[in-house]
Amino acid sequence: MNLTELATATSPEPVEAVAGTATLITAALVGIAVLVLLITWFKLHPFLALTLGSLVVGAVAGREMLDVVASFSTGVGDTVKGVGVLIALGAMFGKLLADSGGADRIVDTIVGRSSPRMLPWSMAAIGAIIGLPMFFEIGLVLLMPVIFLVAKRAERSVIALGIPALAGLSAMHGFVPPHPGPLAAIAALDADLGITLGLGILVAIPTIVVAGPVFARFADRWVPVPAGELFEPETSSRERRPSFGITLATVLLPVVLMMGKALADLLVDDGTTTRAVLDFVGEPFVALLIAVIVAIFTLGRGSGMGRDDVSKVLNDALPPIAGIILIVGAGGGFKQTLVDTGIAEVMADFVRDSGVSVLLLAWLVAVLIRVATGSATVATITAAGIMAPIASDLAGMEVSLLVLAIGAGSVFFSHVNDAGFWLVKEYFGLTVGQTIKTWSIMETVLSVTGLVVVLGLDLVV
Repeated sequence: MNLTELATATSPEPVEAVAGTATLITAALVGIAVLVLLITWFKLHPFLALTLGSLVVGAVAGREMLDVVASFSTGVGDTVKGVGVLIALGAMFGKLLADSGGADRIVDTIVGRSSPRMLPWSMAAIGAIIGLPMFFEIGLVLLMPVIFLVAKRAERSVIALGIPALAGLSAMHGFVPPHPGPLAAIAALDADLGITLGLGILVAIPTIVVAGPVFARFADRWVPVPAGELFEPETSSRERRPSFGITLATVLLPVVLMMGKALADLLVDDGTTTRAVLDFVGEPFVALLIAVIVAIFTLGRGSGMGRDDVSKVLNDALPPIAGIILIVGAGGGFKQTLVDTGIAEVMADFVRDSGVSVLLLAWLVAVLIRVATGSATVATITAAGIMAPIASDLAGMEVSLLVLAIGAGSVFFSHVNDAGFWLVKEYFGLTVGQTIKTWSIMETVLSVTGLVVVLGLDLVV
């Protein structure tokens, strides 16, 4: 028996609801409460919290515990199989972009061509471009010295320039794959990645504008923070860096390939060579694999790296994301537990009978979990698991909008239980109150604006 046959033989089949509706709803509420308590009060790692939360859900629902373990294991395996490899490739790509000096080149070029009046808009664009292939925390660390340097040279507040950059980073994190949250939601809801990617960019652009340069005007009045000497600019130690055009083309390559597949599915006849080629290169795994290989030459070798240097960069990219992959995998296990106990279907029936917009409810579920746990990824994964049965009733673009509504809810009001809150507070040298007035409200504006745009798109697609 090969590995595929073994996985098939040991995977549990979806089961009928194991208890009455009241019991299942109680199981869901207790499981989520345990999840929140473990993360916020006991400070347990989200991987362990999601694992224990899944077992609690199964136990309260009255399901056989060995079946619960089997469901959880299947969910973890399926999620890591579909998402884990993409996260790893994305981390390699982002590391090459940072260490080659390519990210510095993008920043220097855009800032150098911007007038003082356009600087907040340029910083928003930089945040979005850098945030496309990079995780939020990495992008934040990379951009922070740039924010302080530009603010000092332009004699502007770091809030006026920092908030737009953070809005760009956060929007990419919440709406656009290959970030872990959107990828996990796409897998859980069986959404089309190319369509979701295209719609995600459409949602992100106006959302960044409102939460970035527009909101920054108000935040700057509330909390003026002059650029001090806290950070010095980080510059690449390499003698040469890839050009702006090559760097930008490399960053956009996986996006173009994945969107090309989505367009081919809509416009090119099935069975043709063109369709087969576009479907292959636009498959997320293949698109990111191609992007990493291209980046080795355009960014790595293009910046003067030798083979040993490139190998070290790729190796160093993987250890920091191990925790992220485990959290996403455990989230998939939690989702599968909700499905196999029948809880997700009960929730779906409630949504169908309520008459309330599915997108609004999905956003609210993600908001509640985000505010309670502080984790955008946990909020996305849990909300996607709850809403999964609903997705089968929706058309392709509607499923993608469901992913984006959940993504919008997942970034709502970052506060003291979110690691990102403390990163921003310490980097900017703010008090807790000042961080809430700037960063937390910016995240809320981002979330609400994203929902409004998603609901608007739902009226026309």
